[in-house]
Parts: sequence; structure tokens; C-alpha cells
Amino acid sequence: MADFLTTILEHKHRILAAQKDVYATLRNKAAAAPKNTAELFKKNISKPGQINLIAEIKKASPSAGVIRKDFNVEAIAKIYAEHKAAAISVLTEDKYFLGKPEDVRTVTKCVNLPVLTKDFITSDGQIHEAKVNGAAAVLLIVAILGDSELNGLLNIAREFGLDCLVEVHDEKELDRAMKAGAEIIGVNNRDLRTLDVSFKTSERLIPRIPKDRVIVAESGLRTRDDIRRAQDLGAHAVLIGETFMRARDIGHAMKEVMGK
Repeated sequence: MADFLTTILEHKHRILAAQKDVYATLRNKAAAAPKNTAELFKKNISKPGQINLIAEIKKASPSAGVIRKDFNVEAIAKIYAEHKAAAISVLTEDKYFLGKPEDVRTVTKCVNLPVLTKDFITSDGQIHEAKVNGAAAVLLIVAILGDSELNGLLNIAREFGLDCLVEVHDEKELDRAMKAGAEIIGVNNRDLRTLDVSFKTSERLIPRIPKDRVIVAESGLRTRDDIRRAQDLGAHAVLIGETFMRARDIGHAMKEVMGK
């Protein structure tokens, strides 16, 4: 593990340690939250006969800096819902993506779509927090988790009625995700160590994933041709953020890219 991953995980671990008492209070709140989101995210992003869109809300990224200056979480979420996104991904990492966990709550209150909490999740408390904020799913990144951690977090998410988008970047990580029983597998075309993007990652990995899993192609998807390529490989859904965040007219960009 090198460079960006190491840096962001060090920051994340400092945050988790500083807020240990806060996270400790969230389990009971999460347990009291409704369980009616179970498999809602999975169902919405795997509708047959089409490629489904997970539209992402993010203000910044470590590779690009601030992406969208006129950043209004509620307004963006409503545009995504109006233009038929299947689900919404919300970046909640604070330092490099300028997000916050409360953004998930904002989105769940203003639109009727399943929301994915996208962060560098390494602890039970982060899953409890996502549940309390109304998320239907969480991102688990295989590259930052050992096998026992991955299995443990998958089980905790299931206990609280949350789906897991389990993200992989290479063959070894894919094998680990499969062994852990991941039902939704995201193939990220961005190398989290170097931040380079290559669609060849999807071309290599997606054909290796069994057809009974839900497959999501992530990163570097900018055009209608990119979407077709992902669909032809076998992806059920695509996760797109930066392309829409850079667009002056988000709705128009969604129509252009998704072909609707």
C-alpha cells in the first residue's frame, strides 16, 4: 500500500480515534433505524434490460481538487432523481473529497432513491453512522481491508439491512471479494495508489465475475461509448460522478452520457 492510500488511511484513522466516543453512541441508534432498505440498492442498480446509473455527488477529488464550486447537495440530488438515476452515491470523506456524513441524510430526505455512503470504511462505527443517516448501502474497498475485516464489515452491514458495494482493482482483490461472498462487486478503473485510470481494468476483471453477482463499473466513464463498453462487458450499472459534477447542465450531461 503506497502514497495516496496510505495518506488517506492515516487521516481516517486519526478521525476515527478522535471521534471514538461519538461512534460508540451510534450502534443503538442504528439498531433502532428502519430495516426497510434491505437489498433496495441492489435491486435498483440491477434492473434487467438496461444499464443502471449510480450518480455520484462529490465536491472535490484528490486528483482534480475542487470539481464543482456551485455545490448544493440537495439541488444535485433532485436533478439526479429527475433524470432517472437508479441510486445516488454520496462522497462523505472530509479532507480530500470535501464531503461530510450529513450529506447522506440531506439526500435521503429530499429524494426517494437508495443512497450509497462512499468513504474509506474500516470500522463498525462508520457503518452505524451510514445507517443512522439513512443510507441503503456502503462502500467497502478490498484494498484497505484484511480478509477478517472485510468479512466482519459485510456481516455488520447485513445485520443493519445495508447492501455493500465491494470495490476491487485487480485479480487478487476480486478473488478475495468473491471468497467473502460479496453480492455487489464494483470494478474501479482508478488505481487508488497512483490515481491513474484505465478502462483495461474493467476489460480484465468484469468477464471473471460470475453472472449471479451484480457488477458495477466505476471511474473514467465519460461518454455514451464508455457506457456501451461497460454494458457489453457485462456490467449491470455504472458509477459516474466527476463527468456530471463538471457539467454546467447536469441533467443534459446525464441524457448525453446515458443515452436517455
